[in-house]
Amino acid sequence: MRGFIKDMATPVKNIEKEFMLKILYDEGIPVIYLKDRIEHLFFLKKPAGEELFFQTDKPIKKLKVKDQIDLMFGYRGKSIVFTVEVTQINDAEITCTMPDFLYKDLDRSYSRVSVPSEMQVQFTFLGERYDLSFPKVAEYETGDGGDILQNSDPKSLSGLIEQMATWIKNFASAYRLVLFKDAQPSTVEERIISETGKTLFLPSTKDGFLQSDPFPQKRIITEDMFKRYLESTGIGPAFIGNACTRFIKTKTDNKIFSDAWIPILFHEYVIGYIHIWNNVDGKPPFDYKVIDVLYQFAKVLAYSLKINGYFEKGKIKNDTFEGKVIDISASGLLFAYPHSKFASALQLESKLTVKIITPQRSITTEAIIVRRFKDKTQGYYGCQFEKMETTNLGYLFESIYGKPLTDLDAQFLTGQV
Repeated sequence: MRGFIKDMATPVKNIEKEFMLKILYDEGIPVIYLKDRIEHLFFLKKPAGEELFFQTDKPIKKLKVKDQIDLMFGYRGKSIVFTVEVTQINDAEITCTMPDFLYKDLDRSYSRVSVPSEMQVQFTFLGERYDLSFPKVAEYETGDGGDILQNSDPKSLSGLIEQMATWIKNFASAYRLVLFKDAQPSTVEERIISETGKTLFLPSTKDGFLQSDPFPQKRIITEDMFKRYLESTGIGPAFIGNACTRFIKTKTDNKIFSDAWIPILFHEYVIGYIHIWNNVDGKPPFDYKVIDVLYQFAKVLAYSLKINGYFEKGKIKNDTFEGKVIDISASGLLFAYPHSKFASALQLESKLTVKIITPQRSITTEAIIVRRFKDKTQGYYGCQFEKMETTNLGYLFESIYGKPLTDLDAQFLTGQV
């Protein structure tokens, strides 16, 4: 996990990459390497070939062969970054591998570096957390109902259900509202929406599963997802096609012409679902707008249950925790946390309070998780700072980079964060 995580950055094409590396040599443009708050300048000694031969402005302590390092240079007002591996060190001469890619248009506002040894970072969840007995999902949408909530009284659960039922009658023959309070998911439909947190949507059972999901948030269980679910239950690959066919045939035999199972999510928990279907021949099939509206209704229902105390017994205290901070910048940080029940609550758009402790002073700010990925043992969470006070920003900048925050730096940070 390198300091320059290339999320949302644009890889430079090979022709442009060769041109930029040529410019570095021809014009003597310095490449910046930041280590332990010291800025080192690298200059290409030879035209770029199979390797890069750099002359540094001063020797670099603790740099070793096979270290992967992140380098940055400026070109036409843009920051260009790349990662290389050190292959040879001879005092102030360093040989590195040719980078696979150069990246521009980074979505972060200043390069991330390793955390200074004297710096400690603590996290606390910002907002409410719960430990509930409902099925959990790895990813979920945030929000509380949008436009529908504006026209409803969230305290009146019965009123919301009545409003939803009246709306559904315009499109569906029948519906069910189910909460997983007393019984765990048992049917195929219940189990797959509980495991994925996504909607099982068959606009027309005659046409079978959807092949793709048009929602940006990826809300729909496609045919490929359904097949992967069947395989996870122990059905052999040779029998999955037949299992899908039988699943659809059961619905058509029961004269279900259009079918949708929409999960109701509260935080990372699937607390139930809304099931709508058409069994009247000739009735128009459900469309994506129907699914979108029911997603909003599901959010409102979960919010209504919350303010009516349905989840109160499961509320837990937000204790401070420490993740392993991989790198940090003036606009955010990347930390790792082992896979665990606790870590499952670290979702995209989760908000945290971040306390950064140094020997001289401590600063507290808010952050939002904007990137999330994982390996076999732990998850990695890229956070962007929010509501950082100017004085704290200046102190953090100097603590990280070993130099004062200039007006130009501040302008750059303000424009990017």
